Parts: sequence; C-alpha cells; structure tokens
Amino acid sequence: MLTPILSSSTPFLYSPSLHSLNKSLYFPLTIPYTTSKKPTPNYSFQIQASSSSMIEKEVPESQKPQTFLRDSDKGSSNSSSTVRGRFEKMIREVQDSVCLALEEVDGGAKFKEDVWSRPGGGGGISRVLQDGAVWEKAGVNVSVVYGVMPPEAYRAARPTTDNGDVKSGPVPFFAAGISSVLHPKNPFAPTLHFNYRYFETDAPKDTPGAPRQWWFGGGTDLTPAYIFEEDVKHFHSVQKTACDKFDASFYPRFKKWCDDYFYIKHRGERRGLGGIFFDDLNNYDQEMLLSFSTECANSVIPAYIPIIEKRKNTPSTDEHKAWQQLRRGRYVEFNLVYDRGTTFGLKTGGRIESILVSLPLTARWEYDHQPEEGTEEWKLLDACINPKEWIC
Repeated sequence: MLTPILSSSTPFLYSPSLHSLNKSLYFPLTIPYTTSKKPTPNYSFQIQASSSSMIEKEVPESQKPQTFLRDSDKGSSNSSSTVRGRFEKMIREVQDSVCLALEEVDGGAKFKEDVWSRPGGGGGISRVLQDGAVWEKAGVNVSVVYGVMPPEAYRAARPTTDNGDVKSGPVPFFAAGISSVLHPKNPFAPTLHFNYRYFETDAPKDTPGAPRQWWFGGGTDLTPAYIFEEDVKHFHSVQKTACDKFDASFYPRFKKWCDDYFYIKHRGERRGLGGIFFDDLNNYDQEMLLSFSTECANSVIPAYIPIIEKRKNTPSTDEHKAWQQLRRGRYVEFNLVYDRGTTFGLKTGGRIESILVSLPLTARWEYDHQPEEGTEEWKLLDACINPKEWIC
C-alpha cells in the first residue's frame, strides 16, 4: 500500500478570479510580467502592502448572471460588442464544453459549482470534480476581475514602455481568464493544465496621460508520468495546428517558451513534456489575438480527451502508481516554488484552498530516488531534462 507524503483532500472553497489579483484562484500569471531577458523586478512586498484594497470582497450567488461585466463595459447593445465581453463569452463557453467532456469521460461524477460576484463588478464560476472514476481532481474556473494595482506594479509590468513618469496612485485594471488543472487517477493518463487570459489597465485618475495597455496570455501543457510517443505527438500536433492558423512562428516560439517557463531550477528538469505558453502578448492585432486565444482554448478537448479515453483503463501496478506520485511531487514543487500566480497568492494572504486548486490530492517524495537507466521512468525523466521536438 502506498502512503502519500502529501494530501490536500480538503474540499475546496472556490472563489474564482485571476487568482493572484483576487488572491484566490490558480492562474499562472496575474499582473503581466516582462518578456525581456532582464530579471523580473520583485515587487511582491510592495503589492502585499496594498493588497487589501486591490479588489472588493466576493459575494456568493445562487444563479449565474449572463455577464460579470460592469454596465459601462457592455457596449451599446450587449456585452458581446466589446473585447472584454467577447473574451468573457469565450471562456464561459469553453468552461461549459470542457466540463461536459470531462463528465462524459468519467461516466458518473459531476462538477460542484460555486458562483460569486463583487458589488463593483466582476465575478466568477468555479467548478471542481473530485474522487471520480477517472479524475482524481479536476478544476475548471473562470473569472472577471476589476481592481487596482500600485504604480510600482504597473511600471514593472511594462518596463519597455514610456511609463517612468507615472505618478503615485493606484492603476485600475480589468482581467478575465479561464484556468484548469486536470489530474487523472491512472498513472498512464497524463495531467493537463491550461489557461487563457486577457488583461487591461486604464489610466490612473491622477495621471490622465498614462497609456492604456492590454495583453493576452495563456497556454496548454501536458504532464505525463509515462511517455507514449503517439500521445505526445498528437497533443503537440493539435497545438501546432492551432498556432499555424495564425502565424507559423507561434508554435516553435511558444513551445520553447513553455519549456523554459515550466523549469524546476533546483531539479534541473521541466515539470512535464510541454506544449505552448505565451504572455504579455500585444504586438499583434487585438482581434487576431482574441481569435488566436479562442482557437487555442477550443483545442483543449481534441488535444487531450482522446489520450484520456485511450489510457484511463490501462492496467497498472503499485510501482507505476508510486512513480506517478513522485512526478506529482515535482508538479507540487514547481507550483509552490516557481509559479508566479501561486506564489503571489500565498504571499498576499489569499484563500489557501483556492490558491492550491492546481495541486493533486496525493503526491510522494522519496529520498534520493533515481530511476534505473533505460527504464520507462528514466525515459520520462530524460525527456524532462532534455526537451524534445515531438513533431517535425
């Protein structure tokens, strides 16, 4: 019998939003970061001092509203006429389709849903499926957030723009996103993470000349315990197809970005076998990037569900499960030590159960564990240390 070293089986009290901004839901990034090679400024303590006023307290809701947008953002006739409204519509449709697909795969378990809003606008829908037939834990969450951030964060977010003259005072922001982490039970079925987000800042009231900024970010990545090359190639092929519809440079660029971002420095290895990742993207047409994010989000089901259907009932042993638990330990290490959104939420005193939505129910650590060279476990570790090009 395996004895997990870590267990986070407490029921989640979801309160969704771009988690580092509302300090509660798992999103890989919150306030945008520079994409330059220079070290990202560490402004977490500056933000921590002001975090209590960044956003309003959430209020539970019994029913889902048609939109979480403020009236001023709904456009002349309806919310779908604005980029904010169209992005919200997209992420809510993706949440519905992904949750339906996951329930169908599981064959019985259903998502628990929590809905919340804020008096000044914004809100979200959190869904979690736990201890199902196929899913150990699956979370799919959407949020719309209005808030303010300190000027130091604004300058750190856009170091290449002419914002050095931004005066002291909060910078209003809007953020919307979908984030999901799916942990299946079978050790031969891979974990999946995806998130897609849109972010805007407005000019602070005391600095009317400050530029308004917008960004898109997101990605989808695969984290198996065992390599089935046909599965990994299928997954990456779907990512490449989505990228190639917009720009042939996107897949190689965002694939490398994904390999670099999900790097566990103290282990010298990646969390998994990658996918795509991008952030702070605003150097293309806004409509094109909205369409690109939509295409990527809609590619989650065809990229992942066929793999789960193929592997969910694969016979396994205690040794296979133990290796899956060890790899889940690496997942935990990355998220708690390096993931920007998770660490931000923890530092700002957020709701722990929601911040830790990405963590599996169980994980394992063994002292100085080294897989034997040539084994299937060693092959996975080698691929995490030396990223491969899975498709030509």
